[in-house]
Amino acid sequence: MKVIGFEAAQCKNCYKCVRTCAVKAIEVKNGQAQILDDQCILCGRCMEVCPQSAKKFVSDLDKVKYYIQNHEHVIASLAPSYMVALEHHHPGQVAAALKQLGFTQVRETSEAAAYVTGEYARLVQEGNMKNIITSCCPSVNDLIELYHPELAEYVAPVISPMIAHGKMLHEELGNNMRVVFIGPCIAKKREAEIDSRTNGYVDAVIDFVELEEWLEEAGIDLLSCKPGRMDNRNPKINRLYPVSGGILSAVKAAAGTHTYKTIMVHGLDDCISLLESMKKGELEHCLIEMSACRGSCIEGPAIAHRKHSRFLKKITIEELAVNESEQPKDFPKKPEGYFSREFHDRSQTVLMPTEEEIREILRKIGKNTEKDELNCTACGYPSCREKAIAVYQGKAELTMCMPYMQEQARSMARTIMDKSPDAILAVDSDMRIVEFSKAAEVCFGKTRREVKHKPLRDLISDSDFRQVYRSHNNIYGKKVYDPHYQLYMIQDIIYMEEQDSVLGLFQNITEEELKKKQQYALKLETVEMAQEVIDRQMMVAQQIASLLGETTAETKVSLTKLRNMILTDEEKLEQT
Repeated sequence: MKVIGFEAAQCKNCYKCVRTCAVKAIEVKNGQAQILDDQCILCGRCMEVCPQSAKKFVSDLDKVKYYIQNHEHVIASLAPSYMVALEHHHPGQVAAALKQLGFTQVRETSEAAAYVTGEYARLVQEGNMKNIITSCCPSVNDLIELYHPELAEYVAPVISPMIAHGKMLHEELGNNMRVVFIGPCIAKKREAEIDSRTNGYVDAVIDFVELEEWLEEAGIDLLSCKPGRMDNRNPKINRLYPVSGGILSAVKAAAGTHTYKTIMVHGLDDCISLLESMKKGELEHCLIEMSACRGSCIEGPAIAHRKHSRFLKKITIEELAVNESEQPKDFPKKPEGYFSREFHDRSQTVLMPTEEEIREILRKIGKNTEKDELNCTACGYPSCREKAIAVYQGKAELTMCMPYMQEQARSMARTIMDKSPDAILAVDSDMRIVEFSKAAEVCFGKTRREVKHKPLRDLISDSDFRQVYRSHNNIYGKKVYDPHYQLYMIQDIIYMEEQDSVLGLFQNITEEELKKKQQYALKLETVEMAQEVIDRQMMVAQQIASLLGETTAETKVSLTKLRNMILTDEEKLEQT
């Protein structure tokens, strides 16, 4: 069962979740992040920082609505951070609103926290544990069991208030009902529904964000609700559990004086630092309140209202509990072991590369020496070596290295600029040259150094470039002639939106154009020669015709004379 869902279409190669994840329980494949469920401690930081909201809490809300629609008895276990998570004037308004939604009872989880406090107080008074780490935060429990298992013996062997509450409610009200925990924490879902040591007591988990959306959907305005009442005994000082120092304050009130030194640690980075210190043997006989969220539960990942600082939230809850600075006395006792829980080593065997394998991975991304290791953290890992280890383990990709990919892009761009047969130049919004290829140097007889950052009009006409920049309508395949350089060119002028610049590609067709002109001139010369031959032939024909006409006339005269003479002679003979 997943607790955090993932929408791959929204993941945009930013690696922000990897950078934020304290335990690096995220793998990246094909540029998209995936949560490793068996390594995730469900702190929710990846959900909070994801700019595309690609990670979502897998909701139980439909299941809860089904319970209510099916007329089941549904009990709300309300985390004490509701006092600053939900906008209301009186706690009774929250109780009234939840009952309007269909909950049979609304109980504060703090009533179970009173028992958990009692268990902590007992451990402190017995003094047998070298160190005691509070066990209320499921993310901290996972952090220790998965990544610092040698310290699991120091976690107080006590269930959390949520599990204790579910167990108590089932015992008090019977099994023919449902317990729904409402709080600021997504890790509670695993604790309630997945972990075999603690599941079966809480039927569903919804967070404050979901609750607010449900209230809005149902048309229920918290601020307008007539105050009702909670259905639990007064938990008194245990309402301080969600604020930093709240657990220690409750234990102090329950245990009185003791010999343990108290330490309050919130936020995963500080938690990890403390655990490392403990592994070195630097801490002994300490009672440690530890929470994964900086500022504790009032800053949980499932609290929507961020308009108030955690300091104001802390003060608000402390003021509400100012007159409740003691433990409740009227809670029924529970048998020994009722609230116990074991913590153990859940760490996973992780394959580690050899030094040569690390160096080989680093060489693939251009890091041949230690000086090449920038340790820029853009990939999400604190060092290039740790990123290389993650690549070996299949959690990261080579292409996650931003400097390497930028250098690859620059190298490809340089190759194109150096090897392209077409002249390439780019100008910025001020029509100043920012790129100039080798072919452009040959074409225009200027070096890159000579023209860079100079106005384009000093080199060629910038009218087409300005037109494309203004209109964002590209020009393709336009034939132009530059009389200054005596060049014929086919130009493509393209607007580049991301860079807010204009790219020009020029294909030098001068040689082809000159050949065309030569061929045209040759054709004209051939036509003229043919015309001259035709003209000469016409003259000859005319001369021949003239001569033929003269000779024909003379011949006709002679023949006529000859004919007449013959006829005359014939007549004379007849007369004789």
